[in-house]
Amino acid sequence: MIIVAITGASGAIYGVRLLKVLNEMGEDTTLLVTEPAEIILEHEVGIIGRELYNLVDRNFDPNDLTTDINSGSCLFESMVIVPCTMKTISAIANGYASNAITRAADVALKEKRNLIVVPRETPLRQVHLENMLKIAREGGTILPAMPAFYHQPGNIEDMVDFVVGKILDNLKIDNHLFNRWKE
Repeated sequence: MIIVAITGASGAIYGVRLLKVLNEMGEDTTLLVTEPAEIILEHEVGIIGRELYNLVDRNFDPNDLTTDINSGSCLFESMVIVPCTMKTISAIANGYASNAITRAADVALKEKRNLIVVPRETPLRQVHLENMLKIAREGGTILPAMPAFYHQPGNIEDMVDFVVGKILDNLKIDNHLFNRWKE
């Protein structure tokens, strides 16, 4: 199972595209969408978070700390937080597991599972960098939403697919969402 969390940072399009691709690939997914993310999803992508539920196997209220994903006994493989707010990064980095997203991320790190955090913030303060470094030192992957241009993207979708393709690469899921260097 892959847990996908969408938090209230700009860049909700990355989370939506990841969910669509994982659904097309038949991956088992669980979704968490924060209240601020609901606002961003509607503003940036024109959808309501609940519209994403048909793309996933399960969804949970991110404020529900009683879900199975909050326990190390739940054997999820990976968690992707895309986009990830600096508030969420700070909570994860400092062990403040106050909701289902930060608790599941805490479980991923303590159980040595794959945690991918996709920050979408610029510029970054020193404390942002320090918090990301803490997560990386514990085994988490920091995968900033930074599209490349060597594949000569023709539109926004191409740039989004580059970032989503890199997420899939880190999940060890074969994909052809973008042309790799010198392909």
